[in-house]
Amino acid sequence: MKLKLTLSAFLILLLGNTSIAQTVIPLYNGAIPGAKNNPNYVQKQHTGDDGKLYISFVSKPTLTVFAPAKGKENGTAVLILPGGGYQVLAVEHEGEELAKRFNEFGITAFVLRYRLPNDAIMEDKSMAPLQDAQQAMILIRQQAAKYNLDVNKIGVVGASAGGHLAASLGTHFDKSYVLNPSNISVRPDFMVLLYPRISFEVGTESSSAKNLVGPDFKADKMNFFSLEKHVSSNTPKTFLIHASDDPVVKVKHSIMFYEALLANKVPAEMHLYQGGGHGFGLNNKTSTNDWFISLIDWLKANKITTTK
Repeated sequence: MKLKLTLSAFLILLLGNTSIAQTVIPLYNGAIPGAKNNPNYVQKQHTGDDGKLYISFVSKPTLTVFAPAKGKENGTAVLILPGGGYQVLAVEHEGEELAKRFNEFGITAFVLRYRLPNDAIMEDKSMAPLQDAQQAMILIRQQAAKYNLDVNKIGVVGASAGGHLAASLGTHFDKSYVLNPSNISVRPDFMVLLYPRISFEVGTESSSAKNLVGPDFKADKMNFFSLEKHVSSNTPKTFLIHASDDPVVKVKHSIMFYEALLANKVPAEMHLYQGGGHGFGLNNKTSTNDWFISLIDWLKANKITTTK
C-alpha cells in the first residue's frame, strides 16, 4: 500500500509539471466557407521516411490546444501552422513538438490542422488555408479568457509552407476572408517563421506554389501570395530561422522578407545556420545552438512574454 501511495504521489507531481491533456476543437461550428461536399474525401495520416507523423486530405479543420501546466501560463499564445508544401501537414515535428516546447515557457499553443488546397472540396482552393488561419485567430481571441490569454500577445508560428501561410496571415490582415461580425482582429501580434517560402515569383517550380494557386500561375494570385510585396509598417514584428544550404526553400526567401521588414521599420531578427537543410524543426543536427532559446530571448526583449 505504501508503494502505491508513493507512486500515486509521484504521478500527481509529474502531471503537475507537464502540459494538460490536449483539447481538439472544430474550427467552424457551422458551414465551412467555400467548401464543397465530397463524401469520398477522407482525412488520412501516415508516417514519413523520417519517422514523423503526417496528415493529408484535411476537409474539416481543427485546433488542438496545448496548455502549459496550471499556474505556469503567462498570457502569451501562438497559433502553429505546420508545413508540408500545401500537400500534407507535418503535424508532429512542425506542430506538436513545437507546441510542447512553447508550453515549457508558459506559452499556450494552438496547432491548426488547416484545409489543404484541393479543387474537389473547395470553390477557391487558394484561399482556404488563409481562411482557416484567420478563423483560428478569431477563435483564439474569442476564447482568450478561457485560456488566460492576453489578446494583444497572440502570435503565429509557421514552418516551410506553414511559414508562407503564417506570413500570409501577417500581411493580409486588413480584410477578413471569413465571417467576422464582431470585427475581431485577425492580425497576429508577432510572427515566427521557420525556413518559410515567401515569394511565389521566386522558384515557381515549387510544388507549394502549384498546390496552392494551380499550374497556370495566374499573375494576380502570384502577386497576392508573394508576401515580400505586401509588408507594411503594420506588419507584425518577426523572428526568422533558415539554413543557408536549404535545398527546398532557398534562404533567399527569408532574406527577402527580412529586408522588406527593415525597409518598413518593422522590428525583426533573423538567424541563419550554415547547414541544416530543410524541415529540421526544433533540431538542427548540424549545430549545438538551440534556436528556440534565442526565440524566447527575443520574445522577452520585445515584452511579448515573461517566465514564471
